Amino acid sequence: MLVNVLIKDRICYVEMQNGKHFNCLSENMCNELIAALKQGYSAECVGIVIKAQVNKGVWSAGHDIRELPQDGSDPLAFYVPMEHLLRKVQDIAIPVIACVNGTVWGGACDLCLSCDMIVSSNEATFAITPAKIGIPYNASGIMHFINQLGMNKAREMFFLGMPITANDALNVGLINRVTEPDKLETVLEEQFLAPLRRNSTLSISAIKRQFRILSRASTVISAENFERINAYRNRVYSGEDYREGINSFLEKRPPKYKGKASDLD
Repeated sequence: MLVNVLIKDRICYVEMQNGKHFNCLSENMCNELIAALKQGYSAECVGIVIKAQVNKGVWSAGHDIRELPQDGSDPLAFYVPMEHLLRKVQDIAIPVIACVNGTVWGGACDLCLSCDMIVSSNEATFAITPAKIGIPYNASGIMHFINQLGMNKAREMFFLGMPITANDALNVGLINRVTEPDKLETVLEEQFLAPLRRNSTLSISAIKRQFRILSRASTVISAENFERINAYRNRVYSGEDYREGINSFLEKRPPKYKGKASDLD
């Protein structure tokens, strides 16, 4: 088992327990997280908390690079497990809170943003890193970051792929609360979980559903632009730089990219 589920006092605590592999969002990990979310909802919990066993300071290293396809197929297609997980977090009709006490990388950063709220230690950092390994991120993911952070901060995070601190993340609205590591559980309980238990679950559920519908309404794009975006992405994930990014990561060496921006013209 990669995920442990504990239901206590109307809260479902979901903990990633694959610290040996830095809680990579592998197919198995994503499927177990999805099952845990469903379990919490079925048990009529008022909220779900996603936590992680931290190894060497890493909360989650994001998408499991070893599972990325190299046959020209889309690494972030609609039905891949990680995309399914992100949608499940967003769609499940009770609040999901990420409790972060380590570094967050790549797809795990998107997982945190997909949660309704994020409580973080001041030692945590957040990075979205597709450009480091040659992955063309998908339109829905990019719009998610734009809607949460604004255009300029989203560009900074995607273009540079560098971690931002918890305090920086708080300032741009990526997370809700920052505290000392030894106070993380107390802040989570007193400032988030206790109010959830006191408030109307039915009301919160209806409001979350409205948030989801309204956020989707602001991200509608034309069919032409949708096809253009997919054409750009297809040229990347079917090209040499994409495979080089994966192989260099697996071989633990710096990548040697050859692609040019004009290759997408």
